[in-house]
Amino acid sequence: MLQRGIEVRAYEQAAALTEVGAGVALQPNGIRMLRRLGFGDEVARLGARWLDPQFLHADGSYAASMWPADLADQIEFYGIHRADLLGMLAARLPRGVVTTGYKCVGFEQDERGAVVVFADGMRVEADVVVAADGIHSKLQQYVVAPSAPVFSGSVAYRGTVPARAFAWPAGAMRNWLGAGRHFLAYPVRAGELINCVGVVPTDEEMKESWSAPGDPRTFAREFSGFDPKVATIISQIASTFRWGLYDREPLPVWTDGRLTLLGDAAHPMLPHSGQGANQAIEDAVTLAAVLSWAAPSAVPQALKVYEALRRERCTRVQRSSRVNGARYDASGCDLGERNRQLSIQAQERAWVWEYDAELEASKAVASS
Repeated sequence: MLQRGIEVRAYEQAAALTEVGAGVALQPNGIRMLRRLGFGDEVARLGARWLDPQFLHADGSYAASMWPADLADQIEFYGIHRADLLGMLAARLPRGVVTTGYKCVGFEQDERGAVVVFADGMRVEADVVVAADGIHSKLQQYVVAPSAPVFSGSVAYRGTVPARAFAWPAGAMRNWLGAGRHFLAYPVRAGELINCVGVVPTDEEMKESWSAPGDPRTFAREFSGFDPKVATIISQIASTFRWGLYDREPLPVWTDGRLTLLGDAAHPMLPHSGQGANQAIEDAVTLAAVLSWAAPSAVPQALKVYEALRRERCTRVQRSSRVNGARYDASGCDLGERNRQLSIQAQERAWVWEYDAELEASKAVASS
């Protein structure tokens, strides 16, 4: 938004801009927008590009590749540590744009403007309020009745290990698929670390949290029958996080007057398509493009354009993440057909990867 001449102030509940957790996958649709914003060099420097993404059976035998080898130069994927992604974005912001340690507790608006209320009593006036406050959004209730959490029946163990601990093939992503569970590993931090995610079934509906501590010994037991390489990787993990996998049914609306939702506040999704961060990037680019043409009095109409561009697409991505998770953890099905479906992901995901959020927003503004 700053690049489009829009004055922005961000209020962050955390005391500092730090990010626990591990890696995310930046995919072609997200990277396209980051390059437009001038972050292409940083992504290449901080991330680790996927050149050989393979799905394996639990015993380590080959199942499928995410895309054919001849497309490796055309499909741009990077693993990147969350802390590195956050630091990359924050480093470009002028001093004073982000204020930390502010917990939002309320919201008011009228025809002339909006007010955000914080726990310390401070009130901030704005023409537009963007709730990018995550899956437990405080501001979502001022737009729509919150959607109840939908538990997937799985939890994920997450952690990172030094790549030097074993010979990791350059550019490799590996996803070992077993009955009801899978283990994903790929490099981040310019290849220095391997990001690991193990998804396992459970009847326990644990708290939705990215940072609940997990037990590495339990993590190892969950994958005891897998390829020995999986055990080798897990044995190097000193600490792990345990993450209950929830999403939400798609929201019927995202905006109300001068308030709109963005990212997980609008469309929390399961991680099985790796699109959470990428869809938030698309949201932000779309919103900035739409608002850059709107006078303060036209903000409510502009936010409706933003919602119209984003809601249906994100709903479709949310659903595809559920489908992908079921595919990865399939048991008792025709694995040959499952592997065939995995092998055509480049075609299957083309509608996601080829989308240009900025272009679509510009076309919508021009026609409105």
